Formats: sequence, structure tokens, C-alpha cells
Amino acid sequence: LKMSAMLETPELPAVFDGVKLAAVAAVLYVIVRCLNLKSPTAPPELIYQDSALARFLLKSCPLLTKEYIPPLIWGKSGHIQTALYGKMGRVRSPHPYGLRKYLTMPDGATATFDLFEPRSEHCIGEDVTMVICPGIANHSEKQYIRTFVDYAQKNGYRCAVLNHLGALPNIELTSPRMFTYGCTWEFSAMVNYIKKTYPQTQLVVVGFSLGGNIVCKYLGESQANQERVLCCVSVCQGYSALRAQETFMQWDQCRRFYNFLMADNMKKIILSHRQVLFGDNMKKPQSLSDADLSKLYTATSLMQIDDNVMRKFHGYSSLKEYYEEESCLHYLHRIYVPLLLVNAADDPLVHESLLSIPRALSEKRENVMHVLPLHGGHLGFFEGSVLFPEPLTWMDKLVVQYANAICQWEKTKSHCSDTEQPVSGQE
Repeated sequence: LKMSAMLETPELPAVFDGVKLAAVAAVLYVIVRCLNLKSPTAPPELIYQDSALARFLLKSCPLLTKEYIPPLIWGKSGHIQTALYGKMGRVRSPHPYGLRKYLTMPDGATATFDLFEPRSEHCIGEDVTMVICPGIANHSEKQYIRTFVDYAQKNGYRCAVLNHLGALPNIELTSPRMFTYGCTWEFSAMVNYIKKTYPQTQLVVVGFSLGGNIVCKYLGESQANQERVLCCVSVCQGYSALRAQETFMQWDQCRRFYNFLMADNMKKIILSHRQVLFGDNMKKPQSLSDADLSKLYTATSLMQIDDNVMRKFHGYSSLKEYYEEESCLHYLHRIYVPLLLVNAADDPLVHESLLSIPRALSEKRENVMHVLPLHGGHLGFFEGSVLFPEPLTWMDKLVVQYANAICQWEKTKSHCSDTEQPVSGQE
């Protein structure tokens, strides 16, 4: 017995070591998979038609053809990129100084936007204003907006940033209505103010996430809305709320969890305006009732909130009608100015099936380019060497670089037409 015990004892540590090694290997495998460390870095995929404009953009925008390199440790995870954007916003975000403007809407609502003057001369020496629409429930005080505005100002752009109706915590609603998925009223009022106040300025239209849907819908609603517009940039939008609805209820890529978090934030915003929206007010939509307030408390998804509250601000009879009418999908083909549509392949909020929309449009229209980097998450696009991201993101730099290129393109076209005019006159 002693002999057998002596023979068996040395084997036990070996067994334990094997278990430890297996556990370590399993943990490393999970880390590699979760952080997507084996994913390569590459230039973004570009979908466009060969044209003089496209060739000029490829030559003038190095970021379109250059490898996008996210932070080494965590930057290839779309979830971490998204979570850091959502929680941290940006690194060492600046505090640009702006003036808040108030506009009274026809229904009594008070639209607000912040106006930031340029801090240097623009690259073409012209007056150019970026009109910016932030993401869902966002405003000019969000860190990613502040960082982008500061960078745009330094590049010679005036910036006007819409504050979504009801999003600013210190601004009370003056009518029983909040922003919705595709209502363009407030953005249109801001753009009209800029056009009237600065009659010489030209516009660069920029929308982030939900804001991308709003700006594209706004431009496509009327040809007049595209007057004095140089170009439009949409970042991380989903293009069709109706198509996205089903994917947003799936657990794939944790979309259902993100849906819950965003719904919880929306509930807090709506409830902060409870008195105006659900109080005794003769002007409120008749279909908005105390029963809807009760349903709001138990809602766990954006779809439930949209169905019980948001669609009723504009009198839509069903959620399907609301999503169908307020998505930019049916307006994109009516946009004739240069249009840059940016998405990330690992965006956990935008299902890959939705990317067929900008892809198909880019393959048909010469004015459209779809840019699809492998990484970036939802509005992340952080850059950095190993662990700590840079204050400026790839997204910030790309939007300004594209806008600069379009300004140069328009100036070149204008110069060519001026020089050609005497020749045609002589003929």
C-alpha cells in the first residue's frame, strides 16, 4: 500500500497543472475571441462609382485609403468601442465656447441649437458652416460633439449643433412634443436661421447615428433644402427603422441588451418632462393618455416606447407607419449633393443586413460613397497605440477631411467654369 501511494502521489500535481493550463488556455481563448484580437487591420472598404468626384476624393482624403488602426488591446472589439463612446464619450474633451439660440416652432415648441464661430481661416478662404445633428437624445454638450466641434472650428468651420427637443436637462419643453426618429422640423429651423443670418455661407450637413437619418431625410424632402449645401456626411445610422426593428430585438451581438439600455435612458428623459407630456394640457395629442404613461414605466425596448409614446406626437396610427414614414430610406435617392455614408462593420447596433441599403445606393449613384471600416463600433472609431486612445478619433478626422476635399472640389469646379466662360463667349 505504501509503495502504491508513493507511486501515485507524484502524478497528482501533474494533473492539477494540466487543469490549470486548460483553464488558462480557455481564458486566453475567450479574451482573444471577445477582443477580436485575430482580426486584421485594413483600409476601409469603399463602395462607389468611378467618377471624377470619386477619383478626386481618393486623392484628397488619405483616410479613405489608409489603414485604420484601432488601439491594439481593445480597439478591435465593437462592443468596447461602443461602450467607451457611450460611457466616456471622448478623451480630454475640450469645451468650445458657443452661443445658445432659441427658435419658437409653429406648434409652440422651443427648438435650441448652439452656435460656434470658426477659430481659423478655412482652407479655401470661404465662409462654410457645419450644421450638425447629434445621435439619439444627444445635444451639443455631449463629449463626442464637443470634441468634433472643437476640431472643426480649428479647421475654419462655423458649427451649428442642434439640441434634440427634450434632450437638454435644463431646458423645459414648451409644447407636449419631443424629438422623434425622423422629425426634421427643428433641424430645418436651425438651417433656415443659418442661411438667413449668414447669406454668404455654404453648408456642410453632418449627422451622427439617429442624426444621420434626420439629415438625410431633411435633404431628400425638398430640392430647396439642398440649396447652398456642399455635401452631407452620415455616420453610423441604420437607414430603415422598420427593417432594424426585428434585429434590435435579437440577442445576437447583444443588441437586445443595448436596446434595453437605450430604452431606459429614453424613459428617464420622457419622465423628466412628464408634466408637459402627460399633464392636463389641451394641446397634447388626444391619443396620449395616462394608460400610455403606465405602459412607459414597464417598457423594456425602444419599440415599446415608440409605439406607446413617440409615434403619437405626430399622429401615426401604427408603429409600422411611424418607422416607414420617418426613415430616410425613401429619401436617399433624392439627394444630389455629394453624400458620404460611414458605418463600421462591427457596429453592434446596426445589423449587417441594413448595410445593403447604402451599398446598393453607392453602386447606383455617382454622388454617393459608402465607407465601411472593419472596426469602430457605434460612434467609437478610437485610435491609439496600445491601450489609451487619442483625443481625436478617426471619425472626427475623416468628416473634416472629406468636407475639406469637397470644398476644394467645388472651388476647382467654380474656377474652371469661370475660366471657360470667355472661351464660350468668343465662340
